[in-house]
Amino acid sequence: MAAASASPPALGVTRILARSFDGRSETSLDPDLRVFVTDLVRPYGLPVREDLLTEGVGHSYAELAEALLGEALADGVPVDLLILAFDSPDVRPGAPSSLALSRSCPGAPLAFALCDQGSAVAFSALRVAAEYQRTGACRRAVVVLAEQTALHYRPATPVELPERHGVVVLVLDETAGAELTIRQSSLVAEGTAATVLNDEVRALAQDAAVLLDAGLAAGPDGESVVGRGREPVVVAPAGQPFTGLWAELAGRLPDWQARGRPVLAAGLDRRLGVLSTLTLRVGP
Repeated sequence: MAAASASPPALGVTRILARSFDGRSETSLDPDLRVFVTDLVRPYGLPVREDLLTEGVGHSYAELAEALLGEALADGVPVDLLILAFDSPDVRPGAPSSLALSRSCPGAPLAFALCDQGSAVAFSALRVAAEYQRTGACRRAVVVLAEQTALHYRPATPVELPERHGVVVLVLDETAGAELTIRQSSLVAEGTAATVLNDEVRALAQDAAVLLDAGLAAGPDGESVVGRGREPVVVAPAGQPFTGLWAELAGRLPDWQARGRPVLAAGLDRRLGVLSTLTLRVGP
């Protein structure tokens, strides 16, 4: 009887780095930013934050990510795809940061940005990278996640802004035995997210690590209601609504991978009702 064929290589997370920053970019004082923001909000009747535009607040994503990207790609291996994902807008709208960052990558990769999906866009970027790999056109991808603290207009409803500028760089390489699975469900009410997630957690091996964004710690004691009775269940600290989950993953993933633990990371965008999960496995 013929042996079953091995699973084809898939993208695995081979490196993940995170940094937070203070300060500002000089591009936050560019007069074109005022023009862009004014044009952006005019159809919706939202007021511009003239105080922030005059003071110069916020940071360019290209400037935030460039050094960290260089560190993550210090091995010089060519990159086929670069995706920049963000929720809060950049302060340099006239020059696409994804293209600027691609010039810092070996291999001159295809580059583009994803946004307008709230915190779910980080998971979407990883899903898109995995789909590119399945076409055979991508053996190495880089996903850059960025958030900066300034919103130069007053939103119609309150939004959570980060306490500091933050960047996370994920390097994904085609790896035998790797698994990277993204699941996203829309119109998930906050109260039912734990039920949906617990079904996924129960399907994992008992030693799997579970990592949740800060908002999924819904218990009265501040602990997660997901995966009770399992170890470890980690909740990312509050304060960085977009990069916080991924910065926590950056700190813990090397140890989890070294110990052969599958990983489930999950986030819920409450504005859009999108529940997203990432499952990672390594090994033969």
